[in-house]
Amino acid sequence: MNKQEFLSELKERLSGLPQEDVAERIGFYSEMIDDRIEEGLSEEEAVAEVGSTDDVVSQIVSELPLASLIKEKVRPRRTLRAWEIVCLILGSPIWLSLLITAFAAMLSLYVAVWSVLISLWAVGGAFVGCFIGGVLASVVFTALLENAAAGVAMLGAGILCAGLSIFTFLLCNICLKGILILTKKTFLGIKIAFVGKERAK
Repeated sequence: MNKQEFLSELKERLSGLPQEDVAERIGFYSEMIDDRIEEGLSEEEAVAEVGSTDDVVSQIVSELPLASLIKEKVRPRRTLRAWEIVCLILGSPIWLSLLITAFAAMLSLYVAVWSVLISLWAVGGAFVGCFIGGVLASVVFTALLENAAAGVAMLGAGILCAGLSIFTFLLCNICLKGILILTKKTFLGIKIAFVGKERAK
């Protein structure tokens, strides 16, 4: 792919973004390719080094705030006619309630996932408490009550709880990373959906 083909495809893929952002990004990648050509690469090699348009579009969209994409999407391209305004107003009880329901469902799902993660952290904290309690109980049973068997049993239970707390905290860290990656990909998907819908027009 040569420079012109790359920039044309990139411009088409970014057509749902604000025009000033598109022009700025096209200029940036044009300069980047020119710099690599000046370093001695061929035009095709310079374009290949920049990356695929999919990667570039994902990078650009991830850097832009969602608010600017929504603002560009909802900006009217023309003045609405009277009958369109009437239809929007009359249909608002339906489309607005559906929009609120969809948002509430997504928000409740997201909150539920975080609630499970917080519960896992609480379980890990409880295991740490049990470990400390088991060690203290083993000292009490062994030294004060002179019951070595109960002391060893308490120490064993405490060590078991320590192992379970380590396992639980490792699981919590894995889940936390997964939730953060899922959140990032979800927002990127929403942004790309805004750009893609605009491009399809």
